[in-house]
Amino acid sequence: MSTLAVAGGRVLLPHRDDETRSSRASDHSIAEADVLVDADSGEVLDVGPDLVDSADETLDASGGLVIPGLVNAHGHAAMTLLRGYADDKPLEAWLQEDIWPAEAELAAEDVAAGTRLAAVEMIRSGTTAFADMYFHVGEVVEAVREAGLRARVGHGVVTVGKDEKAARADFAESLSVAEEFDGAADGRVRTAVMPHAPHTVGTEYFEEFVPQAREAGIPLHFHLNETEAYLDPVEEEAGVRPTEYADDLGLLAEDTWVAHGVHLDAGEIERLAETGTTVAHCPASNMKLASGMAPIQDLLDAGVNVALGTDGAASNNDLDMFDELRDAAMLGKLAADDAEAVDADAAVRMATEGGAEALGFDAGRIETGAKADLAVVDLEAPHLTPQHDLVSHLAYAARGSDVRHTVCDGEVLMRDREVLTLDEEAVRERAEEAARELVARAEG
Repeated sequence: MSTLAVAGGRVLLPHRDDETRSSRASDHSIAEADVLVDADSGEVLDVGPDLVDSADETLDASGGLVIPGLVNAHGHAAMTLLRGYADDKPLEAWLQEDIWPAEAELAAEDVAAGTRLAAVEMIRSGTTAFADMYFHVGEVVEAVREAGLRARVGHGVVTVGKDEKAARADFAESLSVAEEFDGAADGRVRTAVMPHAPHTVGTEYFEEFVPQAREAGIPLHFHLNETEAYLDPVEEEAGVRPTEYADDLGLLAEDTWVAHGVHLDAGEIERLAETGTTVAHCPASNMKLASGMAPIQDLLDAGVNVALGTDGAASNNDLDMFDELRDAAMLGKLAADDAEAVDADAAVRMATEGGAEALGFDAGRIETGAKADLAVVDLEAPHLTPQHDLVSHLAYAARGSDVRHTVCDGEVLMRDREVLTLDEEAVRERAEEAARELVARAEG
C-alpha cells in the first residue's frame, strides 16, 4: 500500500450532530490535523494529528485549509471553446442564433480539446468531480481518464426538430453510451442518461426509453424549469407543470438530479423533496442569461438536496466553483429577501457533499473511508486575512487561484499550482486552435 499525507494544515470536517442542527446552523468544523490517504485505493485512511510519519509521500498543507474537492454538478465541459463567443443575450436567442449553430459543427476532436481545457481549469481551481452533458462522450471519458478527475457523463438528447428515426437514435445513443462507459477510468467515470429537458424531448421517447434506463439502474439528468418560457410548452401539451409531468413519466427519483430549477412553485418543490431528486443550482449562468433566481432556501427548507454547477463556460464564463459558491450565497439571499438565507455553510455543503450526493460519489467530505478527493486552499493571502471564520472565507472570499494542491482518488493532480496530469500549455494551444476553427466553420 502506498500512502500520502496531506500534512501541516487545518482540515474542513463535516459536522454530524444532525439531531440538534437546524437548517441554518453550522454543518462543518475546522481541526488542525493531517489527512492520511491510501493512494492505491484512493480512500482516506485517517484524519488526525501527527500522521506524516506514517506516509510514503507528503503534500505540504502548512498555512492552508484542506477541503473536500469541489463538485461541479452540472455543465457542458467542451463549451470552453465557446467562452466569450456569444454574450449578453437572453437564453433562447443565445441558443438559437449562436450556440446551436456552432455546436452543429462540433467534431470529436473539438470536444476532446475543449474537455481537456475544462479539466485543467477545474484542477487548478480545486474541482475534482463534475457532471457533463454533451456529445462525443468517448472523447470526454478519455479526457477524464488522462486528467485524473472523477465525472458522471452522458450524451445529451434533443428530439424536437428531428424525424422519428433520428429522434429514437438520439435517445438510444444516450442509453448505449451510458452502458458502454460506466466504470471507465478505473471507476472514476460513471454515467447517466441525459435528455435535455421536458420541452425538448417528445413524450413518446420518454415513455420508451426511461423505463429501459430505470431497468438498467442508470441515473437520469436533465434541465428543469430553467426559464419561464420552458414551462409553457409542457403546460400547453400536458396540462401540468414540468415537474409533475416529469414525475408522471418516471423521471424523478433519488438517482435523478435536475439542473437549474429556477421557476419552481411550492408543489413542485414538495414533489422534488418527496422523490429525493437533487437540484443542481447554477447561479452565475442563471444571472447572466437573466433566467431568474432559484428558490434555494425554500428547497433546502423542504429537505431537497441542492448541489452547485457552473453550467457551460459559454454562459458563465468560467468553471471556478468558488465563484459559484459566492454567487449561490449572494443570490440566495436576494431571492429570499433574507440576509440569513443560503448561509456560507449551506453554500459550502452544496459545492462539496451536496454535489457528491447528486452524482453518486462517496466523496465531498473528509473522513475515514471516503474517497480521497481533496484540495488545499492557501490561506496566506490578504483577501483571506484575518481568519475569523474559514467557512465564511470559502463562501465569500476564496478564489480558485488560492488552491495550492488538488488530489483526486488519492492521486496528486496539482502540486504547488503545477498541473501534473496534463500539459497545460499544450492543452491551451490546442483549445485555442480548435475554437478558432470551430467558429470559422459555424460562421461559414
